[in-house]
Amino acid sequence: MKLKTIIVEDEQTSREILKNYLTKYCPQVTVLGEAANIEEALILIRNNELDLVFLDVEMPYGNAFDLLEKVGNVNFETIFVTAYNQYAIDALNNHASYYLLKPISIDELIKAVDYVIDVKTKENDLQNTVLIPKTSNENGKITIPTQEGFEVLEIQDILYCKADDNYTHIFLKNDRKKLVSKTLKYFEDALKQSSFARIHKSYLVNVNYIVNYKKGKGGSILLSNGKELSVSSSKKGELLAFFK
Repeated sequence: MKLKTIIVEDEQTSREILKNYLTKYCPQVTVLGEAANIEEALILIRNNELDLVFLDVEMPYGNAFDLLEKVGNVNFETIFVTAYNQYAIDALNNHASYYLLKPISIDELIKAVDYVIDVKTKENDLQNTVLIPKTSNENGKITIPTQEGFEVLEIQDILYCKADDNYTHIFLKNDRKKLVSKTLKYFEDALKQSSFARIHKSYLVNVNYIVNYKKGKGGSILLSNGKELSVSSSKKGELLAFFK
């Protein structure tokens, strides 16, 4: 699979190093252009159909997040390249498919490109097919704590779970809802053997109820109850792996 990309980086030397690495070690990637700031990047993004953008976090007159906000409906993957690792959590949770620290490791660059190719391939394969999870509905049960003791839920009745600080909202079939004094990570661990995917820092979803996937920065899914939920870029690959 070929990936069309641009490099957004204010330092010319860094752009040249990355472009040379891509040419030598990632022949699947075609660099269509380079940008030294947000405005130049916007022109390239709006005038090209891109699969991937290599994006420095800090630039003159703004940063990577400002750029993505101006783009709006992002339909390409992003790989952040920066010397500042304090951006990692925000990037991986919300915006980036992959995160590379300067100086760039060739091995990490290859891994990042391979990851994006895998995600794009799965995404394209699903575009014109019915979503059929590899797993079927579970027959198991899960207990949730209550003030009086605990309640037993059928796992197959859970559509999705939503984080709310140290609490979790559990959304069930037939418009039922439970609020539980457990974190979303607790339910992610409890349901890891079932057909549940963590699609976002805020959402854990039963993949058996996904009826549609919409491409985008991370994309979004539509559940059988009509609820649409955002998918973070860093979780897209994990989600798509559930489907044939």
